Amino acid sequence: MQYTETEQVAQALPPEQKQRLCALLGDVELTLLYKASVHGYDASAFHQRCDRKIPVCVKKIIGQYTRLDDSGGPTFGQQLYFCYNNQPIVHNQRGNAYHIDTTTMYGNDVNLKECEVYTMKRIPPVSVEEKSWRNVPWTAERRDELVKLIKNYKPLESSVNRIRILMIGPVGAGKSSFFNSTNSIFMGHVTNKAMAGSSSTSLTTQFRTYPVKDGREGKPLPFVLCDTMGLEEQSGAGLDIEDISSILQGLIPDRYKFNPMAPYEPDEQKSSRSASLEQKIHCVVYVIDTTKISLMSSKLEEKLTGIRKKVNSLGVPQIILMTKVDEACPLVEKDLEKVYFSSYIKTKVQEVSARLGVPVSCVLPVKNYSQELELNLSCDVLLLTAIQQMLRFADDYMDDISPFE
Repeated sequence: MQYTETEQVAQALPPEQKQRLCALLGDVELTLLYKASVHGYDASAFHQRCDRKIPVCVKKIIGQYTRLDDSGGPTFGQQLYFCYNNQPIVHNQRGNAYHIDTTTMYGNDVNLKECEVYTMKRIPPVSVEEKSWRNVPWTAERRDELVKLIKNYKPLESSVNRIRILMIGPVGAGKSSFFNSTNSIFMGHVTNKAMAGSSSTSLTTQFRTYPVKDGREGKPLPFVLCDTMGLEEQSGAGLDIEDISSILQGLIPDRYKFNPMAPYEPDEQKSSRSASLEQKIHCVVYVIDTTKISLMSSKLEEKLTGIRKKVNSLGVPQIILMTKVDEACPLVEKDLEKVYFSSYIKTKVQEVSARLGVPVSCVLPVKNYSQELELNLSCDVLLLTAIQQMLRFADDYMDDISPFE
């Protein structure tokens, strides 16, 4: 049965997959143009509904002819054909121009269940809340006040000189960058002490403890940021969950090199003694890329849930840092001080709160220094506010521990 232009055709793309696709493409709206099971598994139906609907850009590839093939059905790289010979099958030409892993792409099952083509439209900038949903003074006075509070902070427990804050998160979320950004504020200029960058695998391979000093010649501040290997979806890759338990209990030494295939095992002499309160972790921070919250896989979510259970069992307080808020929202990219006016950022705070089981009040948007050469007031205020909250949570932990520990 053929449908008219005015009739509504239901898409087969599940809401969850559509959400992930939209998150990957950015703020876009998808409109269904062609649905093979409805409009027909033939090239003419495809071209009738899709031709000249959107601009087509064909770029020359060195060593190959550039052409626009408007005779066949939906194709991929002139090698992978959908609706081949007007039949609901997938046909691989097995050419040399492109490499297609047919097992990964369609499981070597040539029977085509469905083929849909969408047009993509950019969504206008996100709406703005009438009033800020969190009150933050964006002033130099507030920045200086936060710096002073952090410098003068003293842990509630007299046996602890510096609070130890453990940062956990997926590869590329910005754990090392958060240390660099915090260090930059107290150094007075942008620094890059911890290895940070863009990579598909973790750049951090060791357990590192990073103290922050009050200026180059100043004293160490009352907190230490502990960096870990990035979490990865696959088993046997990235940080092992069992290692986190050892870190929380203060058993893993600085510069220990992680082995994704086997968790840390202390020697018998050390394992017989429990670590002091000074060596233990007093606050855990999950560092999550705001642009990838909707793309978080179920496997990664399961890993984070497993980690949360271990952390909860030890009574350690937890915070979520949402990094790259400027990349996630055009409004915030234009003006960082609009972060708490952005309805989009608010929905992302609520989403990550629900997915990881952390209260909304424990989710803090931040922007790390990445391409800047000079410090920025608004960026500093967000980063310093996050540090202040970590110290407050550490106080709660100290207040709650047994006096005999």
